[in-house]
Amino acid sequence: MSDTGAECEGAIEQLERRVYLGLREDDLDPRDVVDLACGLLDWFHCTDAVLEVVERNPAEIPPAEMTLLARRLLDDVGFDPGFELAPERLETLRAALRIVARDLPLWGIEGEPEIEILEDWFPVGAGVRLAGGERLNWAGHVLPSMCDDATVALTALAIMVQESLLEWTWRVRPVCPDHGLGVHGSQRDGAAVWWCTADGGHVLALVGELARALGDRRRP
Repeated sequence: MSDTGAECEGAIEQLERRVYLGLREDDLDPRDVVDLACGLLDWFHCTDAVLEVVERNPAEIPPAEMTLLARRLLDDVGFDPGFELAPERLETLRAALRIVARDLPLWGIEGEPEIEILEDWFPVGAGVRLAGGERLNWAGHVLPSMCDDATVALTALAIMVQESLLEWTWRVRPVCPDHGLGVHGSQRDGAAVWWCTADGGHVLALVGELARALGDRRRP
């Protein structure tokens, strides 16, 4: 890509960020929306929203309609604010890790793990670093978009941690005591669970509740 092309792409990215923040903070500048639409048109992004913005007089577009057009523009280009512009996603993921951490003693892991932003990955995502320093991103990483919903974030994190620990320890855990099969992180009926596929499938435990579930199974 030429220097001019890189500069234009960088300018569009900055406009996307400004439009997103304007929407987020209820302080949208219509000029940013128009500039973004014009920049996208120059890059041959001829979507309905782009054409509507550039063909109309901004002064005649009501604020509510301009807001909708701005959202459509960002959707058209697949803009994702990541963790940086949507910090609540990171808080959701940290809350999910506190739940997953309750199951880690099953692998013999103690201490408080931390979420680690993987800036050198593409796309940027998050992994887990254990108290001992080991990184649990052997099985990929959690994307920011997965953290818009707490259950989705918890499920994704449980799957990543479990698969990473499998790669690290070569031990299948958790195991269903009734069927002797390894269970897997899954989302069922709106909850993040450890799911056994035997006999048509059943929930072994909610993510974060393995100790209590396995303890209950051992009781006479």
